[in-house]
Amino acid sequence: MPIHDWTRVHSGTYHSFHISWCTQIRDALNIHLLNDCYAQIEPSIQTAEPFYVDVENVAVSAPRVKLVDEAEMDDYVLKRRTIVIRHNTGDRIIALLEIVSPGNKSSKHAFESFVEKAVEALYRGYHLMIIDLFPPTVRDPEGIHSAIWHEFNDSAFALPKELPLTLAAYSAGQRKKAYVEPTAVGRELIEMPLFLTEDRYINVPLEETYQLAFHGVARKFQALLNATIS
Repeated sequence: MPIHDWTRVHSGTYHSFHISWCTQIRDALNIHLLNDCYAQIEPSIQTAEPFYVDVENVAVSAPRVKLVDEAEMDDYVLKRRTIVIRHNTGDRIIALLEIVSPGNKSSKHAFESFVEKAVEALYRGYHLMIIDLFPPTVRDPEGIHSAIWHEFNDSAFALPKELPLTLAAYSAGQRKKAYVEPTAVGRELIEMPLFLTEDRYINVPLEETYQLAFHGVARKFQALLNATIS
């Protein structure tokens, strides 16, 4: 099944698909591919409990300042989920698999936070896979991999213009290694390596799991998405 143009639907529609795809990948890993490790879907961001204060003598009218501005945060940033690979012994983290959502590119802070977490994971020795089925933005003109890899290597990385989407796998040994597959809407997904040690990996069946997740998308949106690749 060719990759769809997910910019054609609302973020909520993609978020629903995103959850299903994560579930399909997790199941494929646990049932068929992992032995000494296991995969779980875990929150990407831990939110703190709200802090309540005594509201007596607190002003409720608008502050008397000259300039007021507002910024709306994409709620789906807070709902992002990560597939975490843990070892059976001690439940320590081995690897992470991240599927990029529109919310990750919705603001400068959201994007920088995503890149920072990816870089931190690699520095901590967590192997990583990034799946980005959204085209570059002003924040990542050469794709998500370029933004991440720039923190490790100053050499420029340029996405082929006809292949603006990115699949990337990272080995987080002492010498970091990146394996990148540029792709595009209308192409089938290839299997990508998810490293469990510096040089050993399993191939994740992205195409098969993508198809299974897409079957659960509402027919209304399936028809819209399929029309973009027919």
